[in-house]
Amino acid sequence: MANVAESKRGRLWIVATPIGNLDDLSPRAREVLRAVALVAAEDTRHSAPLLAHAGSHARTLALHEHNEREQAERIVERLLAGEDVALVSDAGTPLISDPGFRLVRAAREAGCEVSPVPGPCAAIAALSAAGLPSDRFAFEGFLPAKGAARRERLQALVAEPRSLIFYESSHRIVESLVDMVALFGATREAVLARELTKLFETIIAAPLGAMHARVVADANQQRGEFVVIVAGAQGDAADSTLAEGRRVFALLREELPPARAAKLAAAISGAPRKLLYADHGDDRP
Repeated sequence: MANVAESKRGRLWIVATPIGNLDDLSPRAREVLRAVALVAAEDTRHSAPLLAHAGSHARTLALHEHNEREQAERIVERLLAGEDVALVSDAGTPLISDPGFRLVRAAREAGCEVSPVPGPCAAIAALSAAGLPSDRFAFEGFLPAKGAARRERLQALVAEPRSLIFYESSHRIVESLVDMVALFGATREAVLARELTKLFETIIAAPLGAMHARVVADANQQRGEFVVIVAGAQGDAADSTLAEGRRVFALLREELPPARAAKLAAAISGAPRKLLYADHGDDRP
């Protein structure tokens, strides 16, 4: 196929795979999976049916968060020997809340080409169907498993004006919604997308309080894989954060260069760094 073996070194292909419906595997992804010598998969047993569906007879190798450093070295050796390798995750686009960035970095540092094969991504699929502002958004991945750390992370996002995208598991969806109601408020608009592209796909658009109540009342809505999208802060919450950021920036600016002052003020207040830096209004170093 085109581009698979244009040089002596192999190419690392980052291949997006279906998040549920196997028909979402693109023709190009199918072609790459058939052509490569090796497929690095998060779970080779999970990926076996997909590879069979694609007609791929490539060898497989497990690459996950616990072995990525050592496996990356082995895969780079294969790339340098001229083999083409595909990286896949259990579902969706690799590296999006999944392992892979160490491998990509190692491959690039070794001078190997890295090419994406775009396709499904649960976060983007959910956002496209949410009906919430999508021109600017923040992807937060999975929240911390421990309650205190989860609430601390959510607290840092209370005044974030962009739409917030979270992944969540069936084991913690209720607890996470409880914390979101407590910190974002029961009236904050949100969308819960469950089991996207699968048989029991559900997309619920409701204020967080009502969403929590519905999930608690229906055990079926507590099963599967979840994307939760929360509307960004509006009005007073966002304005007060920016005002505090500007106040802190003004104080720090007396002693620091604007870029450094903006970075620290953003970390302290939660206000967007770019907005604070844009306000500095002079050319002092």
